[in-house]
Amino acid sequence: MRFSPAAIALSACFAVMSSAGLGKLPDYQIKPASVEYLAKGDEAAKAGNAQEARDWYETALVVDPRNRQAYIALARLTRSQGLNGKAIRFYTEALELDPNDLMALSEQTDVMISKGALEAARKNLARLRMVCRSECSGIDRLALSINEAGKKPTVQASAVEIKPVAAPNGSENN
Repeated sequence: MRFSPAAIALSACFAVMSSAGLGKLPDYQIKPASVEYLAKGDEAAKAGNAQEARDWYETALVVDPRNRQAYIALARLTRSQGLNGKAIRFYTEALELDPNDLMALSEQTDVMISKGALEAARKNLARLRMVCRSECSGIDRLALSINEAGKKPTVQASAVEIKPVAAPNGSENN
């Protein structure tokens, strides 16, 4: 008798929680409007209108934030504009939806290599090797790119020695 109110409250909580998931779409089923906006964004990107494409991709994500392909399309678009850090973030968003997406993982690794984030690229490469169980030729190319990028000498601004230069003929510049 002492635990009856608690048991009733707990069972009601479980009943509400289990029925809350009945109205949602499964993760693999994206809303058709979102897919349509993604296609319009792809058309705008092919036409060379980056801003319009970005607007369509963002609209697709507003309609359905689970549209992983819209995140990947945004990442590709921002990368083409030279915004590698932002592209990495969009790939991360796509990977949060599906951590085993080989395309998002390999493209994010490629962006990380071009940005110089070699340690993060190595982690992604290890993850790619774990996820890809069949023949994955892209992994070898990424590994080679990481090794090549690691061999390049990097110069920091603090390593550059600045020498003062005297003005010609002893005159001073004021």
